[in-house]
Amino acid sequence: MPKSSPVGEKLLEVVAAFGKGYNSALTGDPDVGDLPRRLHGFAFEGAAMSCTLLDTITLSGNRRLRALEEGTGGAYTHLIHVGAGWALARLRRTRWRGIGHPMLTWLAWDGWGFHQAYFNARKVFHDHWVERGARGATRSIRDQGTGRALWFYTGADPDLIARLIGAYPRHRQGDLWAGIGLAAAYTGVVHELDDLLAAGAGHRADLAQGAAFAAKAHVLGGHVPSGSARAVGLLTGVSPHQAAEWTDQALARIPRPASPRDYERWRAEIRGAYERHAEDVLR
Repeated sequence: MPKSSPVGEKLLEVVAAFGKGYNSALTGDPDVGDLPRRLHGFAFEGAAMSCTLLDTITLSGNRRLRALEEGTGGAYTHLIHVGAGWALARLRRTRWRGIGHPMLTWLAWDGWGFHQAYFNARKVFHDHWVERGARGATRSIRDQGTGRALWFYTGADPDLIARLIGAYPRHRQGDLWAGIGLAAAYTGVVHELDDLLAAGAGHRADLAQGAAFAAKAHVLGGHVPSGSARAVGLLTGVSPHQAAEWTDQALARIPRPASPRDYERWRAEIRGAYERHAEDVLR
């Protein structure tokens, strides 16, 4: 990840916040109090990885992870589920019961994908490797996490992102762009948003879906950083609260979510909301 630019330095702040959350949770007391509020979600993601590792090693079910979820009042539930996925990838576990809404359980595969790309960057980004455990119905979710990791790997460089994604098979590119939209909107760390839109011109709905996920996570956390609000606005064409509402409305149309295919339907419904909005704007 490039370090010499202002963007690179801000991305390193995110990595450091994750590490702080991870390390503090090892002591049983996740502490984010001295971090800027915009970094709290990343710290809780790291804490969730620690809690899941410890819960698994001590055979205590999800006791620590549930305590983390309850301690945050559910405000960071998306990040906590993603952080659990980091641990599952580290442990090579492909089955997990989750701790809350059954749809959010599948977010662990997003965390899995980020973990694999972060620690196996050349294999994932250049050889397009997919581990055996994610070659089924969860591969699309895993690839969204891979796209998020690509945002960090490239230092948020739109041209490099487009070049690397363009080398993937076409059926995987949309999921990767969704991860880019999620990372851009959640971190709020972007070179030039117009350049990102140009680079992902063929995947505007995927970028919007990822940005809507980020908007929901920030709105639920009670704070939308200015950079994130700007990114959500440009990638979705609506406010963070409206984009978050898209995710809720889409989820409500899936009455009994239970599988990765339901998760993919959720994402498709959000893409549809963006496309309908874009059509209305053009009328």
